[in-house]
Amino acid sequence: MLKKLFAPTDMTKGTPWKSIAMFTFPMLIGNIAQQLYSTVDSIVVGKYVGDNALAAVGSSLPILNMLLVLFIGISVGASIMVAQYFGAKNREKLSYSIGNCITATLISCVVLVLVATPFIRPVLELLNTPDTIINDCANYLTISLVGIAGMAFYNILSGIIRGMGDSFSALLYLLVATIINTVLDVWFVAGLGWGVAGVAIATVVAQVISSILCLIKITKMREYVDFGLKYMRPRASYIRTLIKLGLPSGITQAIMSSAMIVVQALTNQFGEAFIAANIIIMRVDGFAMMPNISFGTAMSTYAGQNVGAGLYDRVTKGAKQGTIMAVGCSAVITAIILLFGKNLMGLFTETASLVEMSYNLMMILAAGYIAMAVTQSLSGVMRGAGDTMTPMWISLITAVGIRVPLAYGISYFTRTPELPLGIKECIQISLVTCWIVGAIVTIIFYARGKWKSKALK
Repeated sequence: MLKKLFAPTDMTKGTPWKSIAMFTFPMLIGNIAQQLYSTVDSIVVGKYVGDNALAAVGSSLPILNMLLVLFIGISVGASIMVAQYFGAKNREKLSYSIGNCITATLISCVVLVLVATPFIRPVLELLNTPDTIINDCANYLTISLVGIAGMAFYNILSGIIRGMGDSFSALLYLLVATIINTVLDVWFVAGLGWGVAGVAIATVVAQVISSILCLIKITKMREYVDFGLKYMRPRASYIRTLIKLGLPSGITQAIMSSAMIVVQALTNQFGEAFIAANIIIMRVDGFAMMPNISFGTAMSTYAGQNVGAGLYDRVTKGAKQGTIMAVGCSAVITAIILLFGKNLMGLFTETASLVEMSYNLMMILAAGYIAMAVTQSLSGVMRGAGDTMTPMWISLITAVGIRVPLAYGISYFTRTPELPLGIKECIQISLVTCWIVGAIVTIIFYARGKWKSKALK
C-alpha cells in the first residue's frame, strides 16, 4: 500500500472524483507546507526583529515572484507534456520531455542570476520603497536570487512528478524541506542574529534539499521513464512544445506580478504599518488559496492524462466533480477566516492596531475565495488539455484591465483633506473584484469547449 502511494497514478481509470481527491489531498498538504516557507519567515522576523523587517520581507515578494515567472512557465509546460504523454503511454516522448525541461531550467537559472542581480536596488528605489526597509529588501532579494536554482528545480521537478500522478512523493520531500527551513529560520534569526538575510538563507538551503530529493525520485522511475544525458540534450521539437505550453502561463505570471508591483507602489505610499498589514494579509491569503491552487493543479493533471488518452467525456465529468469539491473546501476556509481572523493575524505581530487593520482588510477579500475555486479548477482543465492561452487572456484582462485601474481609481476618487491618498481599502476592493469577474469569464470560456481541440500530437 505504501509503495502504491508513492508511485505514478493512472488517472484515466476509476471514479473521477476519487482520483482527483486522492491526488489533491497530499498536494494540498504540500502546498500548505510550501506556504509555511514564507509564513515562517514572516513570523520569525516579525517576532524577533520587528514590524519593519516584516514589511521588508513582504515588499520583496512581488519582485521575487516576478523573477520566478520564467520557471513557472517551464513548470506548467512540463506538467502538461508529462501528463499527456504519460496518459498516452508514450515512453520515448515522456523521457525527452523530462530531460529537456531539466536542461531548460538549468540554462534559465544561470541567465536570470547574471541579468537580474544588478537591477535589484534600482527597482526597489523606483517603487518608492521606504528608506527604513530598503536595505533589508535588497539583501533578501539578492540572496533569494543567487539561490533561485533550488526554488526553480523544486517547482519544475515536483511538477514533473505530479504530472505522472504521484503527489505523495512531492509532499514528503516538501515536508522535509519545510522542517529544515523552520529550524534554520529560528537558528539564523533568533540564535545568530542574521535578521532578514537569515530567513532568505534558510529558505534557499531548504529548497535546494527538496529539489535534490525530487531529482533522485525521477531517476528511480525506470518503470515509466528513461533518464540520462541522451534525453537532456536539447531537441527543438520538445523545447518548442515546452515554450508553446508554458509561455502563456509565464507571461500571465509576469504581467500579474507586474500588476502586483504597480499596486505595491501604491501600497508603499500608505506607510510601513499598512505595508506590514498587507504582508500579514498575504500570508493568511496564501493559506486560504491553497485548496484552490491544489484543485487547479490536480484538474490540470487529471485533464492532461485523460486528454492524452482521448477520454473527453471523462474530462468533462471530472471537471464538474472537481469544481464542486473545490468550492466546498473554499467555503469552509472562508468561514474559518471570518470566525478566527484576528487570531490568525495575531500570529504575525503583537501590535493590536496592526492586527485590527489586517483583520478588517481581510474581511473584504473573504467572498472572493469561492470565486477563485471556480477559476482555478476550470482553468486547470483547460491548461491540462493544452489550452494555456485562454486562461492567460482572462488573467491578463482581470489583473491589468480591472485590478490596477480600479485600485488607483478608488484611491484617487476617495481623496479628502483627512485622507490625502484616499481609502486604504482600495487595494483589497480591486483584488476581490478582479477575482469575481475572472470566475464569471472563465465559466463562459470553459462552456464554449474550444479547449477540447488543443491536445498534443
